Amino acid sequence: MFKMQVQDNPDDPTTWHDVRDPSGQVLTFEKEEEARAKLLELYPVQVQLEKYTGPKTTRVVKILKGTHDSRPMPK
Repeated sequence: MFKMQVQDNPDDPTTWHDVRDPSGQVLTFEKEEEARAKLLELYPVQVQLEKYTGPKTTRVVKILKGTHDSRPMPK
């Protein structure tokens, strides 16, 4: 399983957060390629810019069994 994360402030490493669907659930994917394709679809500018400049502000993360936090996003 894989999930996507984005970073709001590239100067603050604590600002990474999971990408969620409209109901607040973390978007997860069985295959890494699916997660990367969705990341490109949702964040095309950031993903494309990372090829030419830094810092990286999007990523795909492998979910290890027993470590996934699927709590709804606080409102």
